[in-house]
Amino acid sequence: MAPVLNKGFVIKRSVFQPCLELYPMDEWNLLMEKMNKKNRFKKKNNDFIRRFSAGVKPIEIDGTGRLLIPKNLVSIAGIKKEVVLSSAINIIEIWDKNSYEQVLDETAENFAELAEEVMGDDGDELS
Repeated sequence: MAPVLNKGFVIKRSVFQPCLELYPMDEWNLLMEKMNKKNRFKKKNNDFIRRFSAGVKPIEIDGTGRLLIPKNLVSIAGIKKEVVLSSAINIIEIWDKNSYEQVLDETAENFAELAEEVMGDDGDELS
């Protein structure tokens, strides 16, 4: 973990959920390479990039292993008291505990259908 911790992180608001996303710097750089390939002369691309990167903050882990979430991002995510860190494969989602539990409850009923649709392909490719 030391190499990841030493490089730092980027934190931003989520596109789809009321939470924050914490990207290890290497993951963020890969995403930025992909973004940089977008044609900036297309308005929708420019609008997306602007909105996607709004509020992005580079952060580092302090000497005691903590990270300080900027107050404006705490407010945007609606974080009140308790926090949930949720692994999202290559990033970490940071949630207000009550919001996280509410989203899980709302999606629980249809999760089996969603799992089948997303992962139930009989082919060899994961897409």
